[in-house]
Amino acid sequence: MVPGAAGVKGVLKQMHVAVSLDGAGSHPAAWRDPSAQPTELFRAAYWVELARTAERGLLDFISFDDSFGLQSASSTHVDDRTDQVRGRLDAVLVASRVAPSTSHIGLVPTATTTYPEPFHIASAISTLDYVSTGRAGWQARVSGRPADAALVGGRAAPAGRDLFDEAADAVEVVRRLWDSWEDDAIIKDVPTGRFVDRDKLHYIDFDGRFFSVKGPSIVPRPPQGQPVVAALAHRRVPIEFAAASADLVFVTPADTADVPRWIADVRDAETTVGRVGPPLLLFADLVVFLADTTARASARKAHLDDLAGAELVSDAAVFIGSADDLADQLVAWRQLGFDGFRLRPGVIGHDLVRIVDDVVPALQRRGVFREAYEPGSLRLRLGLDRPVSRYAKSA
Repeated sequence: MVPGAAGVKGVLKQMHVAVSLDGAGSHPAAWRDPSAQPTELFRAAYWVELARTAERGLLDFISFDDSFGLQSASSTHVDDRTDQVRGRLDAVLVASRVAPSTSHIGLVPTATTTYPEPFHIASAISTLDYVSTGRAGWQARVSGRPADAALVGGRAAPAGRDLFDEAADAVEVVRRLWDSWEDDAIIKDVPTGRFVDRDKLHYIDFDGRFFSVKGPSIVPRPPQGQPVVAALAHRRVPIEFAAASADLVFVTPADTADVPRWIADVRDAETTVGRVGPPLLLFADLVVFLADTTARASARKAHLDDLAGAELVSDAAVFIGSADDLADQLVAWRQLGFDGFRLRPGVIGHDLVRIVDDVVPALQRRGVFREAYEPGSLRLRLGLDRPVSRYAKSA
């Protein structure tokens, strides 16, 4: 009997599993691991190879991390460390480069709402949805560090709740722009010489605290109608932002005992903001260090900690152990109410391959993970309906 398999197959709904890719991995010293490829981090082939590996594992989607400023251990300023990876390629552009080299896996880049205009974000993610034939998502992120404002020489970011209120307005503008072309707006009527039915393009006329946008978009409605919007939430205000604006939220329980509180907080936030539509898809983030045994996984992490000069500090729970042990934990958390999981490889070169070759088969043996991709969009895979444009007469 496979550990953890009893009482699972045929009872528990299949879970969603995604992976987060950032540089060489979640550990600051990951780039110094023998499996890492630090000279490849800024080459397209590196990201294509990782995406193909993740797709081989039938994962739901990849998220590509990004931020407006350089990576830093501080949430308020950029440090001057030179022993950790600094610099990254633009996440949306990486996803667009990866898209033609993959066929099924979802692609969810991060883009900040704080300084870029929502019109540009809407266009970029719509384009990604076309390039990937309906596999695009967007992780909306705020950027509140003073150092980030200095990068562009612009206004200071809003503070506190206002930062997330601005993000909510940005997401709303993006969503309206995605809807501003009806699905059948392009008619390509050669005899009459009409390429577009102008009556099916709509001004969005958004006028809010932070943005005033007339529209319509320059990109026709995305293949998914609305690409999947995700958010990472650590505290109440970001949770309420996700509940009001996102389709999917990533949260960070510290351990199994912490899981019910997180689930209750998210569901309570949905009530507080008066969420309309299906409940948020709830994903737990986990940093993972994998090996054949817990002792070997612990030794791997301890070696990286020694290289970094400090023990890893993470916002998410850190799992250290075997693929079977991780599968058991994911099943247990799924039974408590999570829809899925985003795994952050401690070292991408090692742990991504372990996720694909060891963890996925362990979940399949427990009957809780797919054996093959079904056709369809990322929304469809996640159980989300394709919405009708809000501006269509039938909406």
